[in-house]
Amino acid sequence: MSMEDGSRRRLGRGLAALIGDVGAAQDAVASDPRSRNSRRVPVEFLRPNPRNPRKAFEEEDLADLTASVREKGIMQPILVRPVPGGPADAYEIIAGERRWRAAQRASLHDVPIIIHDVNDKEALELAIIENVQRADLNALEEALGYQQLIDEFDYSQTALADVIGKSRPHVANTLRLLKLPPAVQTYLRDGKLTAGHARALVTVDNPEAVAQRIVDMGLTVRDAEALTQNEPKKAQRAASKAEKDADTRALEKLLGDSLGLMVTIDHKSNGSGELKIRYKSLEQLDEICRLLKRE
Repeated sequence: MSMEDGSRRRLGRGLAALIGDVGAAQDAVASDPRSRNSRRVPVEFLRPNPRNPRKAFEEEDLADLTASVREKGIMQPILVRPVPGGPADAYEIIAGERRWRAAQRASLHDVPIIIHDVNDKEALELAIIENVQRADLNALEEALGYQQLIDEFDYSQTALADVIGKSRPHVANTLRLLKLPPAVQTYLRDGKLTAGHARALVTVDNPEAVAQRIVDMGLTVRDAEALTQNEPKKAQRAASKAEKDADTRALEKLLGDSLGLMVTIDHKSNGSGELKIRYKSLEQLDEICRLLKRE
């Protein structure tokens, strides 16, 4: 196992301590060479991470957290890193932007932080893991975060699953949500559809229309899955070509009878097309080759 692979595995396990209760977080600081001491700093010293996978902050949830922070303060330190190339007292939030926002609303002057020296890649990994573990991301944000790691740092789905502590099928199914049309993704982002609803829509021929029916009828995931079973699937659409004309079918039969094999002609409107001959053995392939060479 390479040093980088080992680092990836430790990352997922170590974050649990870094974002856990205050005592566990401070223990992590003491044991991790990349972490400095915890401290309190003015709220204006912190700035949000522009690459944070979490984009939506529900007003009601933020209001509840603000009330809690105003009464009890911030119980869990905000995980930060020095702003790359920035002033010494500027920190970029890795995990805990919602707590920082609530602190500003509650008019707190300072907040507890843990400074962690990490690069862009590790910061993004930490941000995604923290949000996934807290279930703070909607399914689309989670998918975008995964895709960002794949695009920017060449992760495979297997390596990504290992880092974030999820199964590879979970990662694959989540990434498939990005194939949905923008209108369906908006439903998902706005909470009108759940990840379960969205997964049921990935393979249907007209996901926008089906999504609209699910939203209008208030269907459960199970009801949505039953509904999509009766919808044309993309694979079925790709497999089912337009009805062939009589001349094409006759030519297929003529060639098939002459060769003793199944022949398929896919003729396009621009005059081009494909001629496919199916064989079941090497002997049949040899016979096709012999006929083509006119031996």
